[in-house]
Amino acid sequence: MRMLMLVYVPKDNFLHKNERFIYHMTKGKMTSTLRNIALVLLVLAIAAGAYFWKPIQAIYFSGVPNDIANRYVCIPTGSNFEEVVQILKSGRFIKDEAGFRWLAGQMNYKKDKMRAGRFEIQPGWTNRELIQQLRNGEQAPVKVIFNNERLLEDVAGKAARFIEPDSLTILQVLRDPAFLSEIGYTPESLMSIFIPNTYEMYWNTDPKAFVKKMQKEHDAFWAKNDRKSKAKALNLSPEEVYTVASIVERETNYVPEKPTVAGVYLNRLKINMKLQADPTCVFASRDFATHRVTEYHLMFESPYNTYLHTGLPPGPISMASIPSLDAVLNYEKHNYLYFCAKPDDSGTHAFAATLAGHNVNVGKFRAWMRTRGY
Repeated sequence: MRMLMLVYVPKDNFLHKNERFIYHMTKGKMTSTLRNIALVLLVLAIAAGAYFWKPIQAIYFSGVPNDIANRYVCIPTGSNFEEVVQILKSGRFIKDEAGFRWLAGQMNYKKDKMRAGRFEIQPGWTNRELIQQLRNGEQAPVKVIFNNERLLEDVAGKAARFIEPDSLTILQVLRDPAFLSEIGYTPESLMSIFIPNTYEMYWNTDPKAFVKKMQKEHDAFWAKNDRKSKAKALNLSPEEVYTVASIVERETNYVPEKPTVAGVYLNRLKINMKLQADPTCVFASRDFATHRVTEYHLMFESPYNTYLHTGLPPGPISMASIPSLDAVLNYEKHNYLYFCAKPDDSGTHAFAATLAGHNVNVGKFRAWMRTRGY
């Protein structure tokens, strides 16, 4: 006979085990949910980081390389944004083009016509610093150097080496009668506006502004050291003094001798004697490569040929240096009317008060030249 055994299971114990089962089941679900939430947050954080890293990198980290070869960039007049970007890329001023473009838009630098000029760029600058310099920074001036150019064409060519306008554009202004009349000069007298020196100006200076800058420097030169009063005492205008000085400039490179040579030409002017200056014949013929003045030069018909015409030529025959200008204003007072190269290689001259004395000096020089095979 089989016996039925009943086992008593306490109610509390039964419920406790079920509760633990439910708890573990819930805990598992909660852990999985938290993991999913954390994963989503992580993805969002990465996305947010990627989104915000681009502007952070563009503003604070990307920018000008530390090894740029040239620290100056020139932005031509009328350039658009794309042209500026290409200029910066070719000069290796930006290493993150996308970041630069983005930040340029944010900083309102991107325009249809960009700011022109020459700017100094520092290695290691951020894009932000680079854009600030190009947008608002001071321009880096250029040094325009003039020495002893002969013609206005030479002046235009020399200026074009330092400033943005090309030589033809500058020359057109130098020859513009209306503009020259406005500033009180003629094509013949304009050379006297240029005092050989070194001048600072902005690279994107336009041709008319360039000439007016030179006029300002010219006026400042004549306002010093009683130069205007000294010219007046010679009964010459500043432009006429410049013309005499341009002849002195081409006659001798030896500065101590310049006042003596200037005195010769001023003496000739006083007695209405032809200047008979060889450099004026060379200028008239434009035969600047010649090493000797020949009959061709002496007889070349031109108002600049002082062998054919009395008085000063219509204007300077070249730039005149400050030593030559001051040599005329502070000329040596003497009675010389003639001078001739000395029979040596000194580059200096022998002076004479009479034609007879001059002929003696010429004879000595010619004899010396024959010994040298000329």
